[in-house]
Formats: sequence, structure tokens, C-alpha cells
Amino acid sequence: MANPLRAEVVRLYKNLLYLGREYPKGGDYFRDRLRAAFIKNKSVQDPERVKELIARGEFVARELEALYYLRKYRAMKKRYYEE
Repeated sequence: MANPLRAEVVRLYKNLLYLGREYPKGGDYFRDRLRAAFIKNKSVQDPERVKELIARGEFVARELEALYYLRKYRAMKKRYYEE
């Protein structure tokens, strides 16, 4: 893997690892799946393909953040409003 992209991949991995701590199925489940995904693609050398994979990982990070915000919103709504 090219050196400039390596730092970005490591940053993405750490960010996803941090976000995965609150995953509904558990942090261990998420960590194992994350590790498997990164190991599966560790042999990719093409910079364009690496950029595509980074973009996909960033999409997953945004989806996780949306999931957590929705969960917090639902919890607050349940506390303050009767259904």
C-alpha cells in the first residue's frame, strides 16, 4: 500500500474501532467484523481501489453515527413523550 494512503487507512480503522464500541450487537462483534474486513483487503495495492475502500469505510462510519443519534433520539423521546 502506498505510504500516503496508509495513514488514512489507519485513521479510518481507529475511527471505526472507536465508533464500534457502542454497536448494538456488542463491541467485540464489531471489532471482529472490522478486523476481518481490513484483513480481507490488506493485499490491495491499486491506489484507486484503496480510495474506493476508504470511501466505503467513511460511509459506514457516517451510518454508525446516524444509528447512534437515532438511538439517543428514541430514548429521549420515550422519556419525555407518551406514545
